[in-house]
Amino acid sequence: MSTRETRAVGRLLVAPSVILLFLWMIVPLALTIYFSLLRYDLLNPGMETFAGLDNYYWFLTDPAFSTALANTLMLVGAVLVITVVGGTLFALLLDQPVFGQKVLRLMVIAPFFVMPTVSALVWKNLLMHPVSGLFAWIANSLGLTPVDWFAEVPLLSVILIVAWQWLPFATLILLTALQSLDEEQKEAAEMDGAGAIPFFFYIVLPHLARPITVVILIETIFLLTVFAEIFVTTGGGPGLQTTNIAFLVYAQALLQYDVGGASAGGIVAVVLANIVAFFLVRIIGKNLEA
Repeated sequence: MSTRETRAVGRLLVAPSVILLFLWMIVPLALTIYFSLLRYDLLNPGMETFAGLDNYYWFLTDPAFSTALANTLMLVGAVLVITVVGGTLFALLLDQPVFGQKVLRLMVIAPFFVMPTVSALVWKNLLMHPVSGLFAWIANSLGLTPVDWFAEVPLLSVILIVAWQWLPFATLILLTALQSLDEEQKEAAEMDGAGAIPFFFYIVLPHLARPITVVILIETIFLLTVFAEIFVTTGGGPGLQTTNIAFLVYAQALLQYDVGGASAGGIVAVVLANIVAFFLVRIIGKNLEA
């Protein structure tokens, strides 16, 4: 069998999976675009009419959209800062030879495997509850007034919950990168009398540049769609203080029964996510080339 025939057979064998994957992605997207062009109210089924781009106009000019966009960017940015900085520190700590190192690594990584709904419930009822939560008990023990987290600082509360979930991921990636650091570089730095701070900034941090960019890219893609933590803890409130784009689309569809507006919001969210991903991929590509 010639090389050309081999390639043709290979493409033929791969074609069904490629077609299935393509349909898996394109059919929901096409239906969402179709619904976004209709006045589609769940309370009046069968009464759909063509709306053109009206749904997009009303969604983009809704004051809730600008608030949700700002909350989304703040949530993503804050969680990235916490996880990258905290992940680097934890990775440096776990890279040191300490007693019970394997158990310690397992405990640090464990939160990443907890379902978002479960972790949100744990934080809401066991840690941040203003009466019976652990933080309230600590505050009372110190003679301080407990903080009603989800009423006074709701967005910060959500940020802490999401960061707690993603911190193990960043730690695992950066720890793996640290363990690949050349031992000869470490020995040379020690022989030259390099201190801990110069060693970190001139050897460790450049070595972690690529893993950090990968962590930022992967986390950003998932953080743009945070929903369960908000739904379980604050329900998007108080007011719109914790409403992000994903929760706004949910509220439009299942609380206001406006499928057309929610579909338009979903397409807007897809476009925004692709714009962010495009620039992140370009930044990572330049980093890898360097």
